[in-house]
Amino acid sequence: MSKKKDLSQEDKQTWEDYIKDPTDIYDKDKNNQKKVRKDRFKFDLHGFTLDKANKKVKEILLFCVKNKYKELLLITGKGLHSTSDKDTYISKDFGKLKFSVPEFIRSDLEINKLIVSINEADVKDGGEGAILIKLKNL
Repeated sequence: MSKKKDLSQEDKQTWEDYIKDPTDIYDKDKNNQKKVRKDRFKFDLHGFTLDKANKKVKEILLFCVKNKYKELLLITGKGLHSTSDKDTYISKDFGKLKFSVPEFIRSDLEINKLIVSINEADVKDGGEGAILIKLKNL
């Protein structure tokens, strides 16, 4: 494809006018924007070790309660790439964040009292690879 060397003044003016007001271009992203929830905090735990994930979850839960969030969506993944299966001293299930994080929350008295419920997230929010935590209004 070759570049047109000399544009006429009329072509230049038409282009400049169009750039100022391109009303006939359909904005495909405008209708596809997801509704942003202001009452839900979302955090992705991919790449965290169990210990670091638990510390981060506690930090996030305290932050969410302080800032009046009603829900916390934790993306844990499904544990498909977990290497805990190779360690005989680690539980096959509880070596994965999706199982160990809820157990940690239930066992920590400070943060357990802040929780209404812990459930698997809806499919649209991550399904088996996410946890939805509903928080008490304090």
